[in-house]
Amino acid sequence: MHQELMHSTDDEILEVVDENDVVVGLATRKEIHQKKLIHRAVHIFLFNSAGSLFVQRRSPRKDTHPLKLDSSAAGHVDPGERYVDAAARELYEELGLRAQLEEVLRLPPSEETGFEHVVLYATCTDLTPLVDPDEIIEGSFVPPQELSAKMSQNADDFVPAFLRLWERYQGRRV
Repeated sequence: MHQELMHSTDDEILEVVDENDVVVGLATRKEIHQKKLIHRAVHIFLFNSAGSLFVQRRSPRKDTHPLKLDSSAAGHVDPGERYVDAAARELYEELGLRAQLEEVLRLPPSEETGFEHVVLYATCTDLTPLVDPDEIIEGSFVPPQELSAKMSQNADDFVPAFLRLWERYQGRRV
């Protein structure tokens, strides 16, 4: 793919954190990803009143996991930003929605999460998301059982962190 078509924010500055989520410095997004430095991210699960989850397919211009299925919205935490504020910002930027967010769970950094401390938030609305075409090429509400079946049948079609978050989310609801 031509570099000019890639949606990249390589020069974006992010906080580097340690295993305990304590800030230890700053680096560019590109450096963080190349050196596998630990940093922060949020994911948002947007449900409708029927209990279906909005699942997005990432833009082909994304520099990580292009065209993969992902959480309703997700993104990095900016320097000095609280996780909940990053989640609210990403929900608005990617889906054009503002909503009350509930922290659901946290994942420690690992290869699976892209070396990110991940905080998952959830919310519910019957409003129609207005997807940002630079971020998302399509999205739809998917019933939980159907989503779990799709993940079992074709895990390679999903962002790894989303797979892990969904597994943990489902496990905590038993």
